[in-house]
Amino acid sequence: MVRQWALTGTRPRQPADQRYASAYLFGAICPARDVGAALALPFANTEAMQLHLEEISRHVAEGAHAVLILDRAGWHTTGNLDIPDNITLILLPSRSPELNPVEQIWQYLRANWLSNRVFEDFDAIIEAACDAWNKLIAQPNTITSIGMRQWLMWVMRHDLWYEVNFCRVFKLRNGFGTGTNLRNSQRRISQYE
Repeated sequence: MVRQWALTGTRPRQPADQRYASAYLFGAICPARDVGAALALPFANTEAMQLHLEEISRHVAEGAHAVLILDRAGWHTTGNLDIPDNITLILLPSRSPELNPVEQIWQYLRANWLSNRVFEDFDAIIEAACDAWNKLIAQPNTITSIGMRQWLMWVMRHDLWYEVNFCRVFKLRNGFGTGTNLRNSQRRISQYE
């Protein structure tokens, strides 16, 4: 849901289209360093998730370890994923999107750049998703402001390890490397690098 200002007693007009096409923005953020990495893909499945993990792994700083907080979507929980050595996955309890900081990132992207629009074709959807992500990355402190959680600040402040779901979780001291690298399933979108 996206809110819109309107005069009392008026009903604002919104663009509408009966066509249907979707693109999926797989994104990960590091609130501690105010950076992120994402892929714009035409599908959401195990293969897409594998591409996403590989992309994140390339952006993790040398000697660092990334912790990904995920919901329980089928492509997140499948045993067919080859999880890179520099990434640990933490699965959230079912039906708890409010615990995942990246959910507020998606809401922010929709509210600011992706809602109330009609796209010409699939390529326009991919371009809009890439533009929205790059605008987010270009805004200083936005990822930190939206994605930081009190428990993460506590872990960073106390420089501690902690246990979650029987899996050792590492602090996000070094987080992701800098830069954004968006691509779709066919090609790297070089103008966004």
